[in-house]
Amino acid sequence: MRIVYLHGFASSPQSSKARFFAERFGEIGVPFLAPQLDEGNFEGLTISGQLRVVEKAAAGEAVVLMGSSLGGYIAALYAARHREIEKLVLLAPAFHFPTRWKARYSPDELALWRLRGSIPFFHYGFNEERGLGFQMVEDAVKYEDEPAFEQPALVLHGRGDDVVPAQVSKAFAEGHRNVTLRLIDSGHALTDVLPELWTETATFLGFQSP
Repeated sequence: MRIVYLHGFASSPQSSKARFFAERFGEIGVPFLAPQLDEGNFEGLTISGQLRVVEKAAAGEAVVLMGSSLGGYIAALYAARHREIEKLVLLAPAFHFPTRWKARYSPDELALWRLRGSIPFFHYGFNEERGLGFQMVEDAVKYEDEPAFEQPALVLHGRGDDVVPAQVSKAFAEGHRNVTLRLIDSGHALTDVLPELWTETATFLGFQSP
């Protein structure tokens, strides 16, 4: 078994969760890879580009995909298109990302973004603001809100999530029999419940007894 971990939007492989899971899987001898999804070019970020990064990292193997927030949505998209993916562990996955992303902005704001070419977002990996190009909006609408993957999946979502409401994952799980949902007393980041995330993940993947 090999794990490919997909970090969230404006984050990096050095995020708290990525480093935590890298350590836990390392302790039990499970190979773990967390690629940089923007490949060092945040301004040029797109959904399509991130899927290409996952394709390189998975290398056609039966890996387990883990993903946080937008990374969870990317994992779901990839699994829906690649049956060789074995299982998924999704942390507060940003289902409905294309619709929710565009709805965050008024038509005037979108027009201004297009005109300027990019607008700033805080990038947690660099701890500073970085510009993001309008191609992110144009590319995202090519993809479905709810990827129809068939692999077994565990979804871990904070009840108090104010970025991606837990109801999004609840509705998704209710419509997909291959998905197991665990609601946790936490927010979107889930960094205050890392041991619980590990217990649920390890059990789901067969490393611990329920």
